[in-house]
Amino acid sequence: MKTSKFEEFQSLHKSGCFVIPNPWDRGSAIMLAHLGFKALATTSAGLGFCLGLPDQVGSISLETTLENIKTIVDATQLPVNADFQDGFADTPEGVAVNVRRCVDTGVAGLSIEDATGRDDKPLYDFEDAIERLRAARRAIDASGQPVLLTGRCEAWLVGDPQPLHTSLERLVAYAEAGADCLYAPGVRDPGEISQIVNAVAPKPVNVLISSDIPGMTVAGLKDLGVRRISVGSALARAAWGEFIRAARTIADEGVFTPFAGCAPFTELNRVFEN
Repeated sequence: MKTSKFEEFQSLHKSGCFVIPNPWDRGSAIMLAHLGFKALATTSAGLGFCLGLPDQVGSISLETTLENIKTIVDATQLPVNADFQDGFADTPEGVAVNVRRCVDTGVAGLSIEDATGRDDKPLYDFEDAIERLRAARRAIDASGQPVLLTGRCEAWLVGDPQPLHTSLERLVAYAEAGADCLYAPGVRDPGEISQIVNAVAPKPVNVLISSDIPGMTVAGLKDLGVRRISVGSALARAAWGEFIRAARTIADEGVFTPFAGCAPFTELNRVFEN
């Protein structure tokens, strides 16, 4: 019997440590599948940048996000985890309605974060954040579709004065509220990663690696007990970096030497013909 995308996704979380890269459109999803990755995750930043928008809460609409998620889900046979930001609603009821729509795109997983996008209160209040996560859990369960729920604490990304303390408290609560996987983007210290892993065990932990951190490897993160590694906007920014360098060289020097590193036309055509 053929396994479902959810079963494949769930199995990856149980079998060790895997990298889940973040495509931003159909082409990048197809290429990542071609390169052998076993699952994909959407990226709000990658989508925003290709639309000429910043990565901020509220900069991309719910409809645009759902369309992008569906595009990536349909691009390959791989399970997809949706970066569903804050659920596109303040209230638990609103989160539940929107999560159900996200489930209907065919995702194998989705994440809900606790950042508000507000300077005066960067994170939802503790109890509110838990209720929003519970609402997402109830919406998934009521849908009848098995979808893995990731609870995200954005303490490091919003500049919380005690990011480890805040993350530990919230991620433990999110696990108890029904999150299947826990995630604190921005944590980089191996000791702090280990504390998070131990605090929510046996539930799996996702770690974000979006820059070249000295000594940080897949093998090293696996040894810390991490089960899932995402790269966020890093692949999109890598593409933008090469684009900017090539265009700047042409503009400033009048030469076309950066084109020596282009992906071969025939190789791209061959991948996208299949």
